[in-house]
Amino acid sequence: MGYRVAVVGATGNVGREMLAILAEREFPMDEVAAVASSRSTGMEIEIGDTGRMVKCKNLEHFDFTGWDIALFAAGSGPTKEYAPKAAAAGCVVIDNSSLYRMDPDVPLIVPEVNPEAIDGYKARNIIANPNCSTAQLVVALKPLHDAAKIKRVVVSTYQSVSGAGKAGMDELFEQSRGIFVGDPVEARKFTKQIAFNVIPHIDVFLDDGSTKEEWKMVVETKKILDPKIKLSATCVRVPVFVGHSEAVNIEFENEISAEQAQDILREAPGIMLVDKREDGGYVTPIEAAGDGATYVSRVREDPTVDNGLTLWCVSDNLRKGAALNAVQIAELLGRRHLKKG
Repeated sequence: MGYRVAVVGATGNVGREMLAILAEREFPMDEVAAVASSRSTGMEIEIGDTGRMVKCKNLEHFDFTGWDIALFAAGSGPTKEYAPKAAAAGCVVIDNSSLYRMDPDVPLIVPEVNPEAIDGYKARNIIANPNCSTAQLVVALKPLHDAAKIKRVVVSTYQSVSGAGKAGMDELFEQSRGIFVGDPVEARKFTKQIAFNVIPHIDVFLDDGSTKEEWKMVVETKKILDPKIKLSATCVRVPVFVGHSEAVNIEFENEISAEQAQDILREAPGIMLVDKREDGGYVTPIEAAGDGATYVSRVREDPTVDNGLTLWCVSDNLRKGAALNAVQIAELLGRRHLKKG
């Protein structure tokens, strides 16, 4: 016996990826529903590469009664209206938006990092998926924190345009094409030209000069991993279609060598260590795209602080940063609580 699973926001980048990963990982489902806004009603969507097609249902009229799990990839607006209705109908919501992440009654889960926190889901019948840049960061930090206790993290992100949805990907493509043929370049989705450029600005600015994306990394890392960790982030949009990269500087309470860290990361769940000190002996977003792992490279000691390390971290933001993590949460929920399939 399997689950009845609804994917809300099924026509977007993350929603489509959720459907693909459900099929790829052979998640035990008796039924799957693709749910989206009224303008997508009746549209046919393929479930991964299975050849199986499902017709989109209208979110406004969808009845969540009798459904076990709803994976929400619809943004904060629709989620605010429909996630509580789904939860009240007995359907467990796994939400990819930022809406519930800092709600004290909603677990914020990365299964390789804090699986036990999922036990608190019954308070709201809602589980939150973290921000894409946070998800890969905490997967890399967790085993090192267990070994030597992290005091402080300084991270600079290099985030792909797919983090801004289809509109971001379209803008990079259109601007790049326009530059090559001599057409004028117009910035619509981003604040400046993204083609052949980098933009140190993701989400809105806050009063202290940081952006909301940077704030998310700070507060979410504390909630998921350890509230005592101090973290400073600079988040940058780069002209890459898929895959977020991060340069991470870590200060520990206890001594840890680069070699020890490599040994720990090599055995850690969800991580692939690719760290050869030679040309090409590291991972870039192109290699990570389409994969579920968090890749770590360039692990080295930082001589400017006591017990310091620096590393490079890359992951597919549509997968581990969003869709895959949501499906992994559903798998964890099934193992610990729902127990079907």
